[in-house]
Amino acid sequence: MKGIAASFLLVPLLLTGCVVPYGGADAATTATAAADGYARLDEAGIAQIKASRSARLDMTSGQLTKESVGLENGTSQAPDVLMRDGVMELNIEGPHGSISATTDRLRLNGMNNRSEFSEVTYFLTAESLEDFTALIRDGVDRYGIPRESAERWIESMSSRPEDEGDFALGPGTSTGLDVSYDLRYDGAKDVQVIIVHVSPA
Repeated sequence: MKGIAASFLLVPLLLTGCVVPYGGADAATTATAAADGYARLDEAGIAQIKASRSARLDMTSGQLTKESVGLENGTSQAPDVLMRDGVMELNIEGPHGSISATTDRLRLNGMNNRSEFSEVTYFLTAESLEDFTALIRDGVDRYGIPRESAERWIESMSSRPEDEGDFALGPGTSTGLDVSYDLRYDGAKDVQVIIVHVSPA
């Protein structure tokens, strides 16, 4: 009976795309990582992100380790998560608050000799200067991005909305992480982009 019970316990893990390795300690670690609700960036984990259209990352310690997303320390880059048919809900839990966004692309940067990622990057988009401005002010309110420099940029571009204007804002530190907004505005284009960089404070 014990053998039958054990086999039933394995079924939910296999259905979630979690690969259960051999060995007691490793198996326990993998099961915990899969069950805690945080995203994994191995092949099965990326498939799960795309299916659920959501990703949650744990940076409550002030950094994001490769182990926490199911990757080995020797992995130089995690694969980008690109939603080709929609968007995902992204949540990054920091030491003093959360960063949340609706985005179609998630990228993690880190050298292969480090156990943690140096930066998490995602993209915000807007179809008008008004919506673009609203995204900037939202970042000011939620993450502590410097208000004065944000308003100066908004005032400048509002007087010449047909022009181009690239500018880096931040960092905001209210979540215990550095959150910077890389503004990429071009009045001749239909879609405007903010590249958001999240890194240890």
